[in-house]
Amino acid sequence: MLYSTLETVDGDINWVKNIQLHLTLKFLGHTPESSIDNVIDHVQKITPNMKPFDLQIDETGCFPVPTRPRTLWLGVKGALDSLLTMVESIETVLEPLGFPRSDRDFSPHITLARIKYPQKHTPNVDPFLKSSYDPIDFPVDRVQYFSSELLPTGAVYTILKTFPLGESL
Repeated sequence: MLYSTLETVDGDINWVKNIQLHLTLKFLGHTPESSIDNVIDHVQKITPNMKPFDLQIDETGCFPVPTRPRTLWLGVKGALDSLLTMVESIETVLEPLGFPRSDRDFSPHITLARIKYPQKHTPNVDPFLKSSYDPIDFPVDRVQYFSSELLPTGAVYTILKTFPLGESL
């Protein structure tokens, strides 16, 4: 049902490829190559102490507003306390490295598409926003450090390091 509603959204849209879908925990921005190993060293010190947990994709949405959407996303529910603890731990360990804490509240989502402007008309995202589907479960058992490259066809993400979480209880 969800994919059929995606087909109804028309306009100049960059869809994220399935293999590139992810949940951003912290956006670092431009990171000098000389800092990458330091980021890896600090994050790999905390992930073994984190326990795996489960989340569910359960809603559709867009940023900033439906009348002029820029991003289509899927929201998550489930073990949000575990997710927020993970985000806080990453913020804490990276702040001393010069990566300031986000000034926005964490809004967990998976970006499906980015909409380009200007366009002849604003895409109608109502069928997407009103779509219903069974929640989709997925395990959170690792953190991945990505680099991203923004191309005219959309962002391309490359995994720099995978950090497995500790064993479940």
